[in-house]
Amino acid sequence: MVADLSALAAGRRHSVGRRGDGTVLAAGHTSAGECRVERWDDVVAVAAGNVHTARNTGRSHTVALRSDGTVLATGWNADGQGDVAGWRGVTAIAAGWRRTLGLLANGRVLAVGRGAEGQCDVRSWREVVALSCGDWHSVGVRSDGTALAAGNNRRGQCAVEGWRDLAAVSAGCLHTVGLRADGRVVATGERASGACDVDEWRDVVALDAGSHHTVGVTASGRVLAAGDNGHGQCDVGAWRDIVAVAAGSTHTLGLRADGTVVAAGNNADGQCDVDAWCGVQRP
Repeated sequence: MVADLSALAAGRRHSVGRRGDGTVLAAGHTSAGECRVERWDDVVAVAAGNVHTARNTGRSHTVALRSDGTVLATGWNADGQGDVAGWRGVTAIAAGWRRTLGLLANGRVLAVGRGAEGQCDVRSWREVVALSCGDWHSVGVRSDGTALAAGNNRRGQCAVEGWRDLAAVSAGCLHTVGLRADGRVVATGERASGACDVDEWRDVVALDAGSHHTVGVTASGRVLAAGDNGHGQCDVGAWRDIVAVAAGSTHTLGLRADGTVVAAGNNADGQCDVDAWCGVQRP
């Protein structure tokens, strides 16, 4: 099992993509500078911070992992979520509301930013191979396929201790989903939105949790979605030849095998204006 490296990332009001040549694309709202990525190069993965409430409009951040294990950040940094310049030896990254996580080659995890709910209490984590940031909680997968979680657990979003045989994990606002090695999906947390209605999913090879929705890619390149669809973020049933997905607060991105990107959902800030993107590739 290897750390997940993301070619696409979706925040609340912006989208980010990593090209095969190591450069980065961005679309959407950028009042905090979260889309100022045009000078970045040698990038192997990207992550987009979310925004917890509509009151925090325009306050998000973007991070990128370079091939030499260093990390770049731009955008809102009020809680130090962009203080990653000193990180070295990083193999994967994750960005959430006001924080950033970094996975080291030795399986330990770094964290900067808001930790008031315990979401940055990851120093004791060991043998981690994949990680994800939700709004108030952080989750990780160990090399033995079990899961770890830290942070707010008021809806049971951190109740992952019984999960086994995981290949990936993703955290939303109040829910967490895990991809098992057999292609099935498990979920925990708030169920009212329907984001945890994934029990019947099969042959899934990739997934991502948005704030209140979940999307998954099947082995055949089709996309599954569950949860809140108030902005059309789950209208992905017609997509084909998809190899990766990214779920934001109210929009969804899909990466086709040919390197082009499709989008569905809220486009109030241009976060879905990705039709011209090309050359986006998974590492």
